[in-house]
Amino acid sequence: MTHILVVDDQPDIRDALCEHLELNGFTATPAADAKQARDLLDALSIDIVVLDIMMPGESGLSLCRHLSENSDTPIILLTALADDTDRIVGLEIGADDYVTKPFNPRELIARIRSVLRRSGSKSAGRDVRNITFGTWRLNAETAELFGEDNVIITLSTGELKLLMAFIEQAGQTLSRDDLFNLTKGRDGLAFERSLDNMISRLRRKIEPDPSNPVHIKTVWGNGYKFIADRQ
Repeated sequence: MTHILVVDDQPDIRDALCEHLELNGFTATPAADAKQARDLLDALSIDIVVLDIMMPGESGLSLCRHLSENSDTPIILLTALADDTDRIVGLEIGADDYVTKPFNPRELIARIRSVLRRSGSKSAGRDVRNITFGTWRLNAETAELFGEDNVIITLSTGELKLLMAFIEQAGQTLSRDDLFNLTKGRDGLAFERSLDNMISRLRRKIEPDPSNPVHIKTVWGNGYKFIADRQ
């Protein structure tokens, strides 16, 4: 299983996050500060680090710089909403993504999986060249969908991000805010104005009948739900 190191000096956040990650199939190890994190990184095989920026003693940014210079371990930063400068510095020195506090645990899990895919880690738990749903096979590396009768459909960057967000959260009802958060990534791709249009375009590409979708279902008043298999 993917082994995640959670580094945060606040025990309530640290412990709750580790528990949530364990419930979602990951192995999670807590660290209260950068020193403990360094010791654990030396002793354990860690696949990804979830790292709070604001900690007493050595800061998360200092540890992030050390990790990016000395290892290939992916890093997701936990930042306060107002810390624009710290987020930018974190990305510049090697962080792979960030999540702002307070955060939705589902968003963090989606970002963890996304970072693992981008880093090429086998522990991402999914072959990105062979993701199947319904009658489709998705190659996320080439952004191509392969359907019946040798049909090949190319997805735009935005459509791929949206489809991957749906696939990672299959069966969950996702609000518009959930989808904005899951698809913005480190490049800040803006979906707010185009989300409905993008969903319509994606439906036209993957649904047998876009007016009666079997995969991207509308949950009236709540958002959307992705159904991986035809029912």
